[in-house]
Amino acid sequence: MNYCILSKYLGNICIAIGVSMTPAIAWAVYLGEANGLRSLALSLFASLAIGIALAWTGRGAPTRIYEREAIGLVGLTWIVACWLGSLPFVFAGTLGWNDAYFESVSGFTTTGSTVIIDVEAVEKSILFWRSLTHWLGGIGIVILFIAVLPYIGAGGKLIMKSESTGPSSSRLLPRFRKSAALMFKVYVSLTILNIAALMLAGMSFYDALIHTFGGLATGGFSNRQASVGAYHSLPIELVIMAFMVLGGTNFALFAEMWLGNWKALWQDTEWRLYMGILVMVTLLIAVNLMGMGGKFPDAGQSFEVVPEPQHYPAAHALRVSAFQVASCMTDTGFVTDDFDRWPFFSRIMLLLVMCIGGSAGSTSSGIKVVRLLMYAKIAVHRLEATFRPKTVKPLRIGGDVISETVQNRALSFLVVYVGWFVLGAVYLSWQGLPFDTAVSSMAACLNNCGPGLEHVGAIRDYHLVGPFGTAFLSLTMLLGRLELVTILVLFVPSFWRK
Repeated sequence: MNYCILSKYLGNICIAIGVSMTPAIAWAVYLGEANGLRSLALSLFASLAIGIALAWTGRGAPTRIYEREAIGLVGLTWIVACWLGSLPFVFAGTLGWNDAYFESVSGFTTTGSTVIIDVEAVEKSILFWRSLTHWLGGIGIVILFIAVLPYIGAGGKLIMKSESTGPSSSRLLPRFRKSAALMFKVYVSLTILNIAALMLAGMSFYDALIHTFGGLATGGFSNRQASVGAYHSLPIELVIMAFMVLGGTNFALFAEMWLGNWKALWQDTEWRLYMGILVMVTLLIAVNLMGMGGKFPDAGQSFEVVPEPQHYPAAHALRVSAFQVASCMTDTGFVTDDFDRWPFFSRIMLLLVMCIGGSAGSTSSGIKVVRLLMYAKIAVHRLEATFRPKTVKPLRIGGDVISETVQNRALSFLVVYVGWFVLGAVYLSWQGLPFDTAVSSMAACLNNCGPGLEHVGAIRDYHLVGPFGTAFLSLTMLLGRLELVTILVLFVPSFWRK
């Protein structure tokens, strides 16, 4: 391991993180928030100082980056960036160190879980920074900086490969930096469209920024305690839902459309399955909310004090189910209704789509739709092999042959995913959390969704989880965002040896 390379590039990234705090500082000045201005300015100077020191230490590093350094740089970048992102919460007195790191990890990993009890009591400039971390983490900190910083050079291809989520490789331009820059352009363009659409739907400019950062990046942070439900606006819900679905789509497809292939979405097998699951689960939950195939819990069993009617009218059922399915499947976490009061079938369906997640190459997390498709094809392929052992039949997805290496990598991911999920649920139960809370906390944080069930439900937060629980869930969110391996290898001693 070449530590000079890590020091040099981590230093540059720390400087970039500090500079990215300037929009929040501008809001603090505009709003006259002295405490917010002081905390953000201190955070900026701390980030710059640490970055300059690290860059100076690694000033003699070679320009070429090898795969081990690329993987290490990605993992360390997310850990360090989240620590720097936590400084404004600490300096402002909003949160302690542990909770602030949890909040920052939740922001950068686009999870949306929070330990802030009253969001609307927090200064707006701090909330702006909190949501801006979504936007920075949505496209991927490393990919974003590759797109806008020219110094990384040839090693950037390895870094981009290590940071990108999903089993499929990019189908963009052969030059990695042009690919990253193109995706960045698409991301910025969609951001501008989202802001404009929300303002036309009735949001203020500030609120539109907050919910664009949380929607397109599939993060879920809101400046309202009741999330999107606080607006009681169908146009706002439709805009946010549309951009959440776009955020859960493979950005490489948007880049192909940018380059002139307007049929790229419909030609993609994964995207068709992704939309099919969204529509099917929405209809199933809507029917369930109308009183078919299950019932709402009794008032005494409900986690909410206010009793809920036994069924929703058809139009309202379709409205809330469509929004919540889109929010959970894209692992965004926005809410318009307390789904903790929904029938048990609806809640389990939300947990299932939360685990499935969006498309590979999107801002959402989860297992990914393409892996789900791959697992189904592998199962059928292995079943056929039991009665046709001599038949050689390649496994294909969308016309592309899936190699044994890719299949084994996908199966290995599933083993590690399930193993960490079970381990985490057991650990959180040991910390004193009830079954539903422990399992849904792991589902929400490992899949970077945000809200779970019961004590961490739709209109609640994670402050009751405790310091050891939130520390573990911070690690879990990082694992989910970087698909487990990139963070886990940092704990292998041989990874750091020369």
